[in-house]
Amino acid sequence: MTTSSAGSAGLGDATGIRLHAPAPGWSLDSDVVVVGSGVAGLTVALRCAAAGAKVIVVTKAHLDDGSTRWAQGGIAAALGDGDTPAQHLDDTLVAGAGLCDEDAVRVLVTEGPDAVRRLIATGAHFDTDAAGTILLTREGGHHRRRIAHAGGDATGAEVSRALIAAVVDAGASHPQDPAADAAPVAAAADADTDAAAAAEGSIEFVENALVLDLLTDAQGRTAGVSLHVMGAGARDGVGAVRAGAVVLATGGMGQVFSATTNPAVSTGDGVALALRAGAEVSDLEFVQFHPTVLWLGADAEGQQPLVSEAVRGEGAHLIDAEGVRFMVGQHELAELAPRDIVAKGIMRRMQETGAEHMYLDARHFGARMWAERFPTILAACRAHGIDPVTEPIPVAPAAHYASGGVRTDLRGRTTVPGLYACGEVACTGVHGANRLASNSLLEGLVFAERIAADVMAGTRPAPGEPVPPAPADAPLLASEARYEVQRIMTAGAGVLRSADSLATAAGALERLHTAAVEAYDRDGKTAEPCVETWEATNLGLVARVLVAAARRREETRGCHWREDRPDRDDRDWRRHLVVRLTPHGTLDVRATDGPALPATRPGPLPAAVTPVAGIGDDGAAPTLRRTRP
Repeated sequence: MTTSSAGSAGLGDATGIRLHAPAPGWSLDSDVVVVGSGVAGLTVALRCAAAGAKVIVVTKAHLDDGSTRWAQGGIAAALGDGDTPAQHLDDTLVAGAGLCDEDAVRVLVTEGPDAVRRLIATGAHFDTDAAGTILLTREGGHHRRRIAHAGGDATGAEVSRALIAAVVDAGASHPQDPAADAAPVAAAADADTDAAAAAEGSIEFVENALVLDLLTDAQGRTAGVSLHVMGAGARDGVGAVRAGAVVLATGGMGQVFSATTNPAVSTGDGVALALRAGAEVSDLEFVQFHPTVLWLGADAEGQQPLVSEAVRGEGAHLIDAEGVRFMVGQHELAELAPRDIVAKGIMRRMQETGAEHMYLDARHFGARMWAERFPTILAACRAHGIDPVTEPIPVAPAAHYASGGVRTDLRGRTTVPGLYACGEVACTGVHGANRLASNSLLEGLVFAERIAADVMAGTRPAPGEPVPPAPADAPLLASEARYEVQRIMTAGAGVLRSADSLATAAGALERLHTAAVEAYDRDGKTAEPCVETWEATNLGLVARVLVAAARRREETRGCHWREDRPDRDDRDWRRHLVVRLTPHGTLDVRATDGPALPATRPGPLPAAVTPVAGIGDDGAAPTLRRTRP
């Protein structure tokens, strides 16, 4: 592990490491391949297709099974009277604890309101009052009501619905409805002629597909991806999608911990692919633990029900078993302090009292407000035997959001030519050391539009023929290693970290990795290539990066809390950690010279990007083709 300052030398150098997998048995050609079908991925796809590109969207499960649909709180933007982008910028910078890229935040908050309006024009319906004005609420870290929400506490589901509906012909059913499995989609597919695609662009979805590795041409430029389609069908098993631009929009990596708010598909696949491709990642140590996750017991594992920050925004209080509001006096915003502060406050009170959880008290809301404003949370609580109308809700922090990820510039470009990243998988610099509540959906919208504008700008050379990769020489982890990684990370790299806990985690992860390498070197055998072993291997890689960065950052900042280094250290640590995977499988961890991330590419960045025409902007709707396994 090196400690030199991060620079730009050797950017985009492939590692030569790839996942063990059969050779592709089929291929598709496209202008752009988008990996992920959340707010970021679908926005890129819609914008590129409306500008005339042929787009293939690869999604790991069904179209709406990613993280976007689970977003409860809302989307933050300066839409209300008296609010301004400057105030939104200030709140974001404070939450980011000195590590936000101010230029990136300025892009977010200034382009955000219009991006939300375009989303509304696309068909998203936000909650409004009788006069039709969007209702806005507050969440942690915001000094203004600027959170637009839908369905009370189902904003992500509505955003996902609207974006999916936008790529289906008018009047067609939701792609996941049984009615959509037949005539409407088939008719759209039959109508997708080459002439129509050239005039309007087209979108094809490949569902139930796990992306494996990046394909490159002889010049080292992106040439597509390899992927595995799960299930029987015309395109089954490993194949390839060839394209000159690849956009990673794969979401988070919450499944690296035992308990998380993330869905089961969030296994860090995009970050792992980027690392193997030679891209740089940054700020992976800053994992945000949501303060108020429904506590289901000490042994609860997998995706846990979230109790949205908007509940506190509407006046709920955090209390201990004695009914004491312990956040009062800890921060000027009390329960509405930034998430890292609230999570730490909960953990401290748990330590002081020996309790396994705290409580969120919103009994004063009454039955009507619970039913109308937070129907999803109400149903989740009651499904687990808790009635928030009459009793406080047991809550504790759980892994929620990765503030870091694949390092990008303001156009979404990574350090690998032709490879872009957007949404939670990316590190744009917007979030710094701790994401401000409800900035995630906004980031996905704004930077997706910027990526589409960059991809579609000017004349781009067609990618060369993908170079056949060398045989994989790095082993896969066994499928059961997934649960071992989760236990290691939860014990050693969770909300509370220390030099000792991180050293223990690093040692355990290294032993997992080394044992697989030694067995492969000795016997020439690896775990059988399949979805479970590919996911375990991806989780093992991102866990090693996260722990390596957390060990190097010897301070407490944002959502990185070192018990042995409890103070924020701006003199030595107001800088980023940039990590690359070497061809030998080791990690190169470097610190930047200061709070600014180095450029990913030469050349000036635009002060603003004019979005390409799309749905809601008088652009033509792209045609839809959908590939099923």
